[in-house]
Amino acid sequence: MRIFKNPNESAIRAAYIAGFAAFTTVAAMPLASLAEPQHGIAMYGEPALPEGFSSLPYANPDAPQGGSIRLGESGSFDSLKPWVLKGSPAWPVFTMPGVVAETLMLRSMDEPFTLYGLLAESVETDPERTWVEFTLRPEATFSDGSPVTIEDVMWSYETLGTQGHPRYRGAWSKVEKMEQTGDNKIRFTFNTEDRELALLMGMRPILQKAQWEGKDFTESGLEVPIGSGPYVIENVDAGRSLTFRKNPDWWGKDLPINQGLHNFDSVIYDYYGDSSAMFEAFKAGDIDVWRELDPTIWQNDYDFPRAVSGEVTQSEIPNERPSGIMGLVMNTRNPLFEDWRVRQAMIEAFNWNFINATLSGGQEERITSYFANSELAMTPGAPAEGRVLELLEPFADELPPGTIEGYTLPDGSDQPMDRRAMRSGMKLLQEAGWTVQNGALTNEDGTVFAFEILLNQSGSSMSSASEMRQIAEIFSEALRQYGIDVTITMLDSAQYVERTNNYDFDMSWYDRALSLSPGNEQLLYWGAAGVTEPGTRNWMGINSPAAEAMISEMLNADSRENFVSAVHALDRILTAGRYVIPAGYSPISRLAHDATLAFPETIPAYGDYPGFLPETWWREEAGE
Repeated sequence: MRIFKNPNESAIRAAYIAGFAAFTTVAAMPLASLAEPQHGIAMYGEPALPEGFSSLPYANPDAPQGGSIRLGESGSFDSLKPWVLKGSPAWPVFTMPGVVAETLMLRSMDEPFTLYGLLAESVETDPERTWVEFTLRPEATFSDGSPVTIEDVMWSYETLGTQGHPRYRGAWSKVEKMEQTGDNKIRFTFNTEDRELALLMGMRPILQKAQWEGKDFTESGLEVPIGSGPYVIENVDAGRSLTFRKNPDWWGKDLPINQGLHNFDSVIYDYYGDSSAMFEAFKAGDIDVWRELDPTIWQNDYDFPRAVSGEVTQSEIPNERPSGIMGLVMNTRNPLFEDWRVRQAMIEAFNWNFINATLSGGQEERITSYFANSELAMTPGAPAEGRVLELLEPFADELPPGTIEGYTLPDGSDQPMDRRAMRSGMKLLQEAGWTVQNGALTNEDGTVFAFEILLNQSGSSMSSASEMRQIAEIFSEALRQYGIDVTITMLDSAQYVERTNNYDFDMSWYDRALSLSPGNEQLLYWGAAGVTEPGTRNWMGINSPAAEAMISEMLNADSRENFVSAVHALDRILTAGRYVIPAGYSPISRLAHDATLAFPETIPAYGDYPGFLPETWWREEAGE
């Protein structure tokens, strides 16, 4: 087994690791140096890489070129347009950054939030970041040979901002004016104080205007999108497979930022009905990489023939990003879960120690807050102090207990039933007006406490379907002690996406990866608009002025210290809100893969994150 550690190669790298804050965050100092065009832009301070750098630090510019890699996905797809809400999209089109549709700037996965020029050769902004201007590379072309123009850029931004997925609309609403300021220049002027916007404007996919003119962009479909990236979509077998082929005429192949990236001639994604079928395909050699989510299986069960013969290698990829939140989310749009006491009772019934021991031999670490495993996390059980307390105090009357005083999850028990926690939970249910009548938990109106746990039979990016099912079954068995009747429903991906997009569920499995640079995207996750607007990540239905105020503080903090304090305050609001029953996480990714596949020894700070696999990988035999 190969275990790769992040090398501490330079003082610059160490400084950034010590100062992590954002995929979308705040500036710690005025950026006067950005009063003229620059090769990159950082959320705070200066970009780590100087102008004229030769490659990204986590890419191997000498990687062999050629060959193919075959990857697996669970579920199905019926659309190649991940930029709109409708349909069940083929996510590789979206999650492989810049592979089909490139952006003006490319994010470095080795810095909290820094962008370097891709379609844009330079970026310029004022110290207050009230506007940002990009200069488009004149040599940039789409895969059909037509030039990428300012007109394409402007059309893409307006169309995504007004007709695209809700993830694009928040930032677009803060644009006062978009204008062409030169032959290859575009400027965005903002109507809101938000220092992150200068970076967000560099991260929208640029689509070809001519392809979509006269068509309803909001509709899903299988029309192959024309992009400017290194790959074109060569073959589509709807719902079953997707093949990306390297474009030999790719305009950007000689740019320094692309050296060592996109090394395969073809990238193939095969879709499987569930994770079990996909794992069997991996063992048989039909796909090349498998992400193992179960540490017990990782340690004990890799004794199938290809692993024993050495054809399969096990690699552990570390990361320095927050745990994010993963577990069972309660939909507060349902009156059953409106009361925080009921939600805490659900948490008390979730015996994590027993679940962890049963499923992983006790090897997983529990998620203690949304930003656990990072400096952005609140301290469990500790009271708010200093700047964090100042931020929370104006909202004290509306915050649930524990937000300011300190909140921590129940300890749990090694036994199947944590009787102390169950007694505590039953007391909270009684205080909330629920009592057991004829064996069923019932309120004074005669409503019986019964609900459905909705699960995706294809699993998720962080959890297998079987693991989610086992956790739900153990949990539902505990809830029967309360007199609660639980139904577990497994749906195919299309049905599951349809229902969760419209918040048509009581409780479901929820995972939300969070970055070192939380910013505008937090409104998509926790903003009040998501209570009614479909397609957001606010599955729990949070409607919290306090949470939105903390996000505003994050976006406009005038120092790194104030930014971190605002994130700590937000972490407290979300965690003590008791919206999700947290499960566990791993600070490493476990990747089993074909032994002829390789990746650089320098692992980016974000680890196995979009931008790492397959972008930085190569096949050793390809250069022979």
